[in-house]
Amino acid sequence: MSSPFSDRMSAQERRAGATLAAIFALRMLGLFLILPVFSVFAKTLPGGNDLQWAGLALGAFGMVQAIFQVPFGVASDRFGRKPVIVFGLLMFAAGCALAAWAPNIGWMIAARALQGAGAISAAVSALAADLTREQHRTKVMAMIGSTIGLVFAVSLVASPALYQWIGMHGMFLLTGALSLLAIPVLLRAVPTPPRIETAMPRVPLATVLTERQLMPLHFGVFAIHMIQMGMFLIVPRILVESEHLPLAEHWKIYLPVVLASFVLMVPAIIYAERKRQMRRVLLASIALLAATQLGFLLVQDTFWPIVGLLFLFFVAFNIVEASLPSLVSRIAPPQAKGAALGVYNTSQSIGAALGGAAGGAVAAHFGPHAVFAGTTLLALIWWLWARSMRNPPQLTEREIAIDPHIEIASFRHELLALPGVREAIVIPERRMAYLKINLERWDEASLRRLTGGKA
Repeated sequence: MSSPFSDRMSAQERRAGATLAAIFALRMLGLFLILPVFSVFAKTLPGGNDLQWAGLALGAFGMVQAIFQVPFGVASDRFGRKPVIVFGLLMFAAGCALAAWAPNIGWMIAARALQGAGAISAAVSALAADLTREQHRTKVMAMIGSTIGLVFAVSLVASPALYQWIGMHGMFLLTGALSLLAIPVLLRAVPTPPRIETAMPRVPLATVLTERQLMPLHFGVFAIHMIQMGMFLIVPRILVESEHLPLAEHWKIYLPVVLASFVLMVPAIIYAERKRQMRRVLLASIALLAATQLGFLLVQDTFWPIVGLLFLFFVAFNIVEASLPSLVSRIAPPQAKGAALGVYNTSQSIGAALGGAAGGAVAAHFGPHAVFAGTTLLALIWWLWARSMRNPPQLTEREIAIDPHIEIASFRHELLALPGVREAIVIPERRMAYLKINLERWDEASLRRLTGGKA
């Protein structure tokens, strides 16, 4: 356990963040790697020429994720994070193998559903929260959240080339093999978190679902993934059919705009954290997201405006994806982090599923550009709801040496009873206690009375 007074991330925190970010990226590969080419590939499958069936196959991954995220998150609270993550990676690998074999669009839908059953996002995020101190939580969560943007960038660049080289079957087998390789990395490189005591009773799932400060975050991740999936059901076809840009050349657009977007994303995240302006930066990013969708609706099929709008979309997308999981982990009750992140990732999965399925249906019945009218409205609804949010509470940590005359078991309970104590970790063999406290409720005098004035 690193000292809470250190301003630097410990080696354990850096290793845990980097390793879990890599594992999280493998799950996102199953969603993102096929995104730029799937609507074109689907035409080669029997039954896949129908946009509505192609959209269902694209969104099946998210549909099943939506079913399993909360149970996986709750299971990780009860049985531990690592066993749940291993099980999810095995399920994902099995789905990849089935997708590589799928002879028609029906089997492809089933394979994508099995991939989605590997719902590890909540358990990975909760494990990252367990292994990091509050003052570094957002950095690690931003690291993990940023992998979504990075994997998306790599996928947009590599996907057309991989499709030409090894085909869609080879792409599915590759992502399945990478998920299996992630298992020994998880078991060997990621530490097992210490046992955490909390002053709060067990939180019912209904409380997590109805928490007012969490609800706009859950809706937000739903909205941005619905927008993303609907948008990328249409944009690749516009580039192929209207701009006559071959699929293998799309990386020449995606790579520059994604890399350039990170130049603006990083200072925005730093400003939000250092100035405690998470709410302001989030609202600005949502407004930018809405503006990009309105822009896609208005510019129709004009090439350079599409490129500019893609750049602005990725700026907003990357900021939001780096911020939302950090906010959820900080606001959620500590003994229900897995459950809260399960709800969060369920919302993400539902958004991805509906973005593909609803986007395909809207495009088939009302035309491709009607999709952008829907995504614009969705972003505006989220912006209005997010305005009700407050900045998260200011939390900090304290390190306490336990005197030899103090009895450990009773001292733990007395610490948990102090005003403002959110979590406590007691290490008897080192006679050290680590507290996470809410400064708005904290009473330093109470701690001094408990420790005889030595805290």
